[in-house]
Amino acid sequence: MKIDRDLYQRDIYYWAEQTVSVLRQKSWDNLDLKHLIEEIEDLSRRERDRLLSSIEILLLHLLKWKYQKQKRSRSWKVSIDRERINCQSYLEDTPSLKQFLTEQWISKCYQRARKKAASETNLDLSCFPSDLPFRIDEILSPEFFPCSTGE
Repeated sequence: MKIDRDLYQRDIYYWAEQTVSVLRQKSWDNLDLKHLIEEIEDLSRRERDRLLSSIEILLLHLLKWKYQKQKRSRSWKVSIDRERINCQSYLEDTPSLKQFLTEQWISKCYQRARKKAASETNLDLSCFPSDLPFRIDEILSPEFFPCSTGE
């Protein structure tokens, strides 16, 4: 069974099912390699983005926790705890994702989180440090909750 190359554009679900069938049959010449490669590349990006999205959400709530002490809520704590658990799970399931726990990647997440924090809190962007104020071990630590400025 040869996979119709246009099937990918018309019905990706059916294309994926057909691709699995061809792989199981070890019918290598019938694979739609171009799209299969694209999908595998997308898969790796999605895994990376899942981790970085959790870190971004985590940073957002850590900023809100630190800079809006009067508005701290159980939901912020739950969000922080949930995203830390998600990060831990992603890193356990896919250890190679640790390569994205660098200052460069985390700083990108922080800049997005900083802008969202300003928007969500109605505080001026300048209220939040321009550089990442937390270490990666603090960000991921279940015990770490930043003190407010002046605490």
